[in-house]
Amino acid sequence: MPDPTSRLIVALDVPTLSEATDLARRLAPHLAGVKIGSQLFTAEGPRAVHAMHDLGLRVFLDLKFHDIPNTVGGAVAAATSLGVWMLNVHASGGPAMLAAAAKEASATGVSGRTLVLGVTVLTSVEEKDLQATLGTVRTLRDHVLHLAREAKAAGLDGVVASPHEIADIRQACGPGFLIVTPGVRPAGAERGDQRRVLTPGEAIRAGADYVVVGRPILAAKDPVEAAERIAAECRAPSAERREP
Repeated sequence: MPDPTSRLIVALDVPTLSEATDLARRLAPHLAGVKIGSQLFTAEGPRAVHAMHDLGLRVFLDLKFHDIPNTVGGAVAAATSLGVWMLNVHASGGPAMLAAAAKEASATGVSGRTLVLGVTVLTSVEEKDLQATLGTVRTLRDHVLHLAREAKAAGLDGVVASPHEIADIRQACGPGFLIVTPGVRPAGAERGDQRRVLTPGEAIRAGADYVVVGRPILAAKDPVEAAERIAAECRAPSAERREP
């Protein structure tokens, strides 16, 4: 059974449902939930969500919807009908798109209300990328805060954001606004393609509600031990969240 006190969500970024189910079953005692992303959902579809529910696990559906409001509303309605715990949309999609997502989640959730999160800036993006490629004149910090405020104003439940922006988002959006943080790496772990990272404990101390961890667990010699260690770090007294 999952741990109701855990702050850890494992990213099931694997190609098959059999592999995902095996991992989820072994890791469940240390998890708050699992994240199903584009790779697994494209390969296996809704049955991946059903399989996690059969294990008693909550599902964060990480498909990052970004389209016109009507299309995103329909996608959110379909996702929430699966009974997922959380899903996400790109916060850069604009107020109308964000509002459509929030409205559909409120209307169609079947297992409590599905929480909708806005993705701010991907953790693989650095300041130079934001300005040179995306064309914004804002600093990375200011752009993240702008998107977080847009998400809150549209009725979203929270955001997905780099650990480096957690404290600023918490200050700007308040204690009731959910912050889910990828891009965390245990001390000594490889960063891979993540750029703006902290340790899991640092992310919780900064104000994150949940951390999402994939490769440091999936690629570990002992994934169960790795998950147990990270979950313990997130709940240790030194990692207790500081409210603004």
